[in-house]
Amino acid sequence: MTMDVTGVDNLLSQMRAAMAAAQGQPAQAPAATGGLDFANVLKSSLDSVNQAQLQAADLQKSFAMGDDKVSLSDTMIAMQKANISLQTAIQVRTKVVTAYNDIMNMQV
Repeated sequence: MTMDVTGVDNLLSQMRAAMAAAQGQPAQAPAATGGLDFANVLKSSLDSVNQAQLQAADLQKSFAMGDDKVSLSDTMIAMQKANISLQTAIQVRTKVVTAYNDIMNMQV
């Protein structure tokens, strides 16, 4: 599972350009958005994290109920994928909040 972070990258480049303009530095042109909306990218990323969590929970339940089609290794792999995707989402959230705080604390 791959998380799409191009929207986050675009937002960060726009924030950097705004910060550079506020500091009187020549602003670099932000990367073209290509029609991506940050809210849509964020929602789809969170939906994929949620889907991984739900899939892992379903496999856990099936394994616990004794379903012969579900192996322990598949269940553990799904749990780790869900955990990694959640940790990635938390890291991205932390970076976005930090960037937001930096911009809000800038003196104009």
